[in-house]
Amino acid sequence: MSVFANLVADLADLLEPLFRAGAMAAAIVLVTACVRLLVHPLSRAAARGQKARAKLSPQIAALRAKHAKNPEKFQRALLELHRKEQVSPLAGCLPGLVQLPVFFLLYHLFSSTRIGGEANELLDHELFTAPLGGRWADALGDGGLLGAPGLVYLALFALVTAVATFNYRRTKRQLAANPPAAPGGEQAPGAGVMAAMTRVMPFLSFMTLFTVAVVPLAAALYVVTSTTWSAVERAFLYRDMPTGSGAMGAAAVL
Repeated sequence: MSVFANLVADLADLLEPLFRAGAMAAAIVLVTACVRLLVHPLSRAAARGQKARAKLSPQIAALRAKHAKNPEKFQRALLELHRKEQVSPLAGCLPGLVQLPVFFLLYHLFSSTRIGGEANELLDHELFTAPLGGRWADALGDGGLLGAPGLVYLALFALVTAVATFNYRRTKRQLAANPPAAPGGEQAPGAGVMAAMTRVMPFLSFMTLFTVAVVPLAAALYVVTSTTWSAVERAFLYRDMPTGSGAMGAAAVL
């Protein structure tokens, strides 16, 4: 963690002539973008895997209908289908899981008050008088909603809302094109849970507003940058996602 903190601090020093007092904030945004760029191949691998699984959805639906009264036989047939088509049942999941430690590391770096037993100096800087170690509640107490620190958060909230709205519309379109229904209209196992998830899923991106409001500003910058990157990246990678029942999968996860 100390090594990463020093790298961010050194980058901020390089950016200081251009961004002045906001150099550390700019360094956080740039580091986040660079890390997302580095793990982009994993995102592409996840998209390829999910698309491969989605192309099998008509055959999976046919198998489910054929073995509706014999779940064990359906599972065996499903595994055989994946083996025959050389598609892993976990395709699209593992690359995403590999990325999680990286994102957790960055969040910890930008939200922890102490790194390596010492004070996290990354949080000692400011963005337009808003301390990177402060929170929205602190900004409201220092000038109110329209004070300089409050306006920084209003700008972040506006950006998060725009990204969340984009994700909401994209997810609604995906859900409409890929209704999670069993073939023939029968009630599939777990259909109630799936229906509930279908109703809630389009709104998940708006939870980022709560995150930005309660975490330190440095972590909020990281979250907003990463969320914006994800929205653009997923829109590009899944633009040609196959449609049909069951094709939604991970592509609808925000």
